[in-house]
Amino acid sequence: MILNKWLNPNRMKSYLVTYSCADSKISDQFRKVRTNMKFLPIESTNRIYLFTSPGKSEGKSTIIANLAVSLAQQKEKILLIDANLRNPSIHEIFRLPNHTGLTDLILQKQVAEKVIYKTEIGKLDVLTSGSTNDNPAELIGHHRVATILQAAKKLYDMILIDAPNILETTETRILANQSDGVILVLNRGKTDLEKTVEAKRTLELAHAKLVGTIINERK
Repeated sequence: MILNKWLNPNRMKSYLVTYSCADSKISDQFRKVRTNMKFLPIESTNRIYLFTSPGKSEGKSTIIANLAVSLAQQKEKILLIDANLRNPSIHEIFRLPNHTGLTDLILQKQVAEKVIYKTEIGKLDVLTSGSTNDNPAELIGHHRVATILQAAKKLYDMILIDAPNILETTETRILANQSDGVILVLNRGKTDLEKTVEAKRTLELAHAKLVGTIINERK
């Protein structure tokens, strides 16, 4: 589904600094993260990275959206998935409709070609969360999720998943286990140290591979 008309640059400036101000210092920080990700010790060349945080409002969605843009600017084919079915925000950041998306793909109400939005930002595609579901944990635990991710791996250089915070949701642990690597987003001065340690322990129990941490200074 090509909906380039939805991508109004003026409406995205406040969120996507890497798109509207590519020469800024903040954009340069994302380029450094982008470079570091390429050297992570992961065997797969078509990688799935899950982004989560210990708690709410850590700035995770803004981080992953800007990183997706930065990666796409390198002419890599990127798929950004909003798997935060409880409180989705990727569609708001990119100003996309969210009538259908991941939930509808899992339930086989739609096919991938109908719910994945192609943007004008390099080769960046976005899969929004989709229609509301009353049981996110059960839906994400569906066997079709693994099938969807493996199919996407064959089509994209990298897949970035925006997931709910790790300490309060079961579905994030499920997705973390199915990802090649997990990146934990922390907020300087806000994220509690004990919760950070607990988040790391929770990922270990889920047999997930924590490959990095991004410290966000968002107030």
